[in-house]
This record gives sequence, C-alpha cells and structure tokens, in this order.
Amino acid sequence: MKLLVLSPHYHTFVKGQVEALSKQLNGIDVLVHHNYLSEIAPHIPLSYFRHVEKFSKRNLVDNRNIPDNVRVHVISTLYFTPDGKNSGLGDKLAKKFSNFILANNLEFDLIHAHFTWPSGYVGAKLSKRFNVPLVIMAHGYDVYDLPFRGNDWFNRVKFALDSANQVLTVSTVNYSVLTQNLGISKSKVSVIPNGFDPRIFRPMDKTRARQRLGLPQDKRILLNVGNLVPVKGHEHLIKAMVKIIKKRKDVLLVIIGGGPLYKEIKETVRQIGLEKYVSLTKPKPHHEIPLWMNAADLFVLPSLNEGNPTVMFEALGVGLPFVGTAVGGVPEVITSEDYGLLCPPADPECLAEKILIALEKDWDGEKIRKYAEQFTWERIAKKVMGVYNGITAREVLK
Repeated sequence: MKLLVLSPHYHTFVKGQVEALSKQLNGIDVLVHHNYLSEIAPHIPLSYFRHVEKFSKRNLVDNRNIPDNVRVHVISTLYFTPDGKNSGLGDKLAKKFSNFILANNLEFDLIHAHFTWPSGYVGAKLSKRFNVPLVIMAHGYDVYDLPFRGNDWFNRVKFALDSANQVLTVSTVNYSVLTQNLGISKSKVSVIPNGFDPRIFRPMDKTRARQRLGLPQDKRILLNVGNLVPVKGHEHLIKAMVKIIKKRKDVLLVIIGGGPLYKEIKETVRQIGLEKYVSLTKPKPHHEIPLWMNAADLFVLPSLNEGNPTVMFEALGVGLPFVGTAVGGVPEVITSEDYGLLCPPADPECLAEKILIALEKDWDGEKIRKYAEQFTWERIAKKVMGVYNGITAREVLK
C-alpha cells in the first residue's frame, strides 16, 4: 500500500504517526500546505488555523531521520476562512494539490488527511478526483470549534467528513460531537489517541538535565509546553501560581512556547511580581523537549479545551506526573491518581490545590512510564493500519 498524507505540518504527532506507519507501508508522500500569507503578512492573525499561525515555512517540516520511503513536499499556497468571497479557496487549494500530484507522478492507494479543514476538505476533492479511499483524522478544535463558526464552515467540514470512508478522532468527546452534532454515522468514526516516540521521550537523570539547561537544583520545577493562545489557559495557571507561592517559595514554573499572548503573559508576570517564580522560554525544537521534561517535577496543562494533547503522552513517557484540566481526551488517559491529578478548566484555585498536592506526593515514575507504553506511536500505527486494511478490504469487495 502507498499512502498520501495531507497536513499543515510535518513534525510532532504527524511526523510520529507517519514514520511509525512507514514500517508497514511501501511508501508515503506527505503534502504539507504552507499558507504563504503567514510569511508576507505575519501581522494578520490566522486564528482560524493555529498550526498555520504558529509555524513559518522553515519550521513546517522536521527533517530529522525521515525514513527512506517517506517523501515530504511543501506546497506554498494562499487560503483564508471558508466564508463569503473566499468560499472557493478550498477548491483552489485542491486543484493546486491535484496539479502537483500529476506533475510529480505521485502514486497512492489511500489518502489520510490531518484536520477537517483545509486538509480534510482537500482530501475529499482529491479522493473523488483520483478514485481512492479517504481517511480524515479529526483532532480537536477542527471538531468542536470550526464547524460551528457559521454555515460556510459547517457545510465544508460536513462535506469533508461525509466524503471520508472513515473518520478517526483522538477522544470520545470528539466522537460525540462528530456523531451527534455533525451527524456522522457511528460506524464510520473510530477513536484512536495520539502517541509519543519512546526513543526520544525516555527517562534521564534529573540532576544532569538541570545542569545542561542551567536550571536550579533546589527548586520544584513545574513545566508547561504549548502555544500561547487563550484556549491553553495560561491566564489561570498564572493565577494559580500566585496562590502556590503563598504556601511555598521553592517553586519555579517554566513555560515553553510562543504565540500571540507571549508579551501579555510576560507583562502580567512582571506586574504581579512573579518574575522569580515564572520563567517564559520561547519555543524549543521538539527533540529538545525531553530534556526539559526530565528536568521537571510536574507537567502542568491548564487548557480550556483540548483534543488529545501530544505533550501529555510525552510527559508520561518520561515518567513525569501530569496535572491539568479534565477537558477533551485528557480524562480518558489520566484515569488514575497514580499518573496525575485533574481539575475543571478555568479554576485557578483548584489548579493551585492540585499542584500543591502533587508536589507533596511520592510519584512512581517507572509506573507512569510503563503505563504510557500503550501509547507509543508503534502501537498507535497498528490501530491506524487496522483501519486502512478494513477500508481496502471493503473496496475490494465492491
């Protein structure tokens, strides 16, 4: 089987899944759609698609150790929201992809599109054009947010999902939205979570990790990694820190990430006098994150909504306990207080309480790591391959 993958980027969860799948497929071509508006007009907030907003062209692809049977192609294009006068841009994007496929003689038996828009929409068009099956991986905000921003959004996302042979999603919360709110048949939707690479995210010596990063040995370090956008809930984490340092002064929160709220969060930290207790660090390459996780005592994720955050699996993979909010697929993974503690979103008092409890708790890092083994990309890829094989078997029977 040869696979065509459509995605807004090639790193983190897309790279992890593709490279695990590559061991079971003859070849994979990945078409990454780069929105060049993010280069020529970076001041325009592309909040409708956070992955476009977050990455410039040079950061769209993680070229490290790509397998020989995986080829990644970056296609520069231009697209906006699918409403009003811009409603045809998804079709223009599909045409551009189609032309690229023909010009480069790409061969594929199945299309796997990450996110319902624009990849899923384009995948629906290409599926019909080249007469091959389509799988759409619906991740998070493209399920619970985008379709409900207006009729144009709803119709295009619905068209994509209705065109797919199978829809994969990362949590039962997403499953409910897809089947109940978007009317997708239950038989057509499968829940397959995100995962992590245990070769990269593995335990290391904490003292040595802190030495390499220049972090203090005498502090209890909380780590947060994520894009600095409202839905990630950093506002509530900062409020929680105010409460935490009233109880103990040996805590340092390290936030790794960039985004539209970076300056605002930094200024808030300064204004309320938390500079000794909160350190903002700009985005780091994905392969450096394991070192930061191994230097930490807790991973904290205060999101207001989520699909199934990859960083959660990565933290568990190094044996790091998780403190966060019970949103999206998080409570489906943090099923025991042996692995982490959860509280409602937008509740800094509860978040502070859980962090303080977690700092006193005697965690079993090896037990956490062992639990995480079920979420390695190798195991996730086997589940995805099961879906592919089921689709191709049905196509043969036709």
